[in-house]
Amino acid sequence: MSGEHNAFVTETAAETPNQSVESLRNQVRSAVIWRSGTQILGQMLAWVSTFLVIRILSPSDYGLFAMTQVVLVLLNMLNGYGLASALIQRGEAGRHAQRQLFGMLILLNLGLGAIQFAAAPLAAAYYRQPMVTDLLRVQALLYIATPFIALPYALLAREMDFRKQAQVNFVSAAAGALAALGGALAGWGVWTLVAAPIALFSVRAIGMTLAARSLMWPSFNFRGAGDMARFGAVMATGQIFWFLQSQADVFIAGRQFDAHTLGIYTTSLFLTQIFVSKFVPPLNEVAFSAYARLKDDRAAVGKAFVKGAQIIMVVAMPFYMGLAATSDPLVQVVLGPKWMEAAPIVHWLALAMPMMTMQTLFAPASDACGRPGISARNAATGAALLPVAFLVGIQWGIQGLIAAWFVSYPLYLAICTWRTLPVIGVRLRTLVEAIAAPVLAAAAMGLLVASVDHLLPQMAPLARLGILIVTGAAAYGALLLLFARAMLVEVIALVRNRAG
Repeated sequence: MSGEHNAFVTETAAETPNQSVESLRNQVRSAVIWRSGTQILGQMLAWVSTFLVIRILSPSDYGLFAMTQVVLVLLNMLNGYGLASALIQRGEAGRHAQRQLFGMLILLNLGLGAIQFAAAPLAAAYYRQPMVTDLLRVQALLYIATPFIALPYALLAREMDFRKQAQVNFVSAAAGALAALGGALAGWGVWTLVAAPIALFSVRAIGMTLAARSLMWPSFNFRGAGDMARFGAVMATGQIFWFLQSQADVFIAGRQFDAHTLGIYTTSLFLTQIFVSKFVPPLNEVAFSAYARLKDDRAAVGKAFVKGAQIIMVVAMPFYMGLAATSDPLVQVVLGPKWMEAAPIVHWLALAMPMMTMQTLFAPASDACGRPGISARNAATGAALLPVAFLVGIQWGIQGLIAAWFVSYPLYLAICTWRTLPVIGVRLRTLVEAIAAPVLAAAAMGLLVASVDHLLPQMAPLARLGILIVTGAAAYGALLLLFARAMLVEVIALVRNRAG
């Protein structure tokens, strides 16, 4: 699932007929608090472990792991979460439909696991890395857990019960973090990166099944489940296109770069995509469920989308601009001296990430309105534009890949915006006005922080980073208070559920 929004629905719900206003408002607020709040706690725990592990492992370990992830991500686009979304969006979802979904998920994931096991040598041959075969075959175990995660996820999301989901996700994140740290300290090398997700998925499958009480006999009689299959197929098609655009750079670079260079690039990408890949998805899950309830009132969906985009950009923009302005001391402090090659890559990729973040917000709204074909067409556009740009850019190495982001993504975002906004009832001018203040304030903050960094005397990286972070936070807050006070007050009120 992609795209995310939070307390924004609290205001729009009040204008939606035939809805229990307070019920939806409180459900969304509770969902956001639990889903994003525990996500933050879980991610903080995972990041402590991740950055400790990065300091222990080598760039080559991460390069090998990135090669396997291209295959794993591709097959995971087909693992049935689109079917789970169909159950969330469906009007009727009784026990029979649940058993049918469970049966579909089991068959689908067993098949995907078998395909990955058989195709592993082909991937290893493409990358010219024999070890990729063993890594992929062990990672095929992940598919066993998927049906026991996707079904309870759908059941809890239908009820907007994100508290139980959040609790399970936190515990499973802790299990994965402990497995990663233990493996790194034990000297497992790249196998550390394989063991951690297996531990996470196993704990999550058990916890989600218990939380939703979803253990049941699967049904392999799929009569009457055609609507779920069609909805899931359309979403899976869009996700495959998303794979082609999101993994194209790693797929292409993995063939051209050695494991060390690929590890530098993918770790830089991981650092700059933390917000869009870790914080936006859980918010999008809440958004999809909320939009699905508002889908009969397009004006309410549109207003909710604009408010959600504004709130997300208020947080995202200073993160990205701050990351770009502090990339050198940040890499030294967080990743360690052996990763200093990543600093200039982090700087430039961080500047491209606002475009990616904005683009990911569209799919939940159009999907929940019963138009998954829109997000599929958007993803197809990206699948056509980005790989071509990366194929050209790779001729100039890592810098060419970075340039490809800036050449292709503005056009991709423009096409997605033009195609999606009319469907969800939003005018371009309204959206631009909503996000202009955080974008401009963050840009000014980034320039100020970069200037301060240039003037600072020689000092320890941690002290330098601390000064720059405090400077950036103060500057961003002051700029919003001076030039966008009304928006800031409104956003704070919405987050506190006091709007309207």
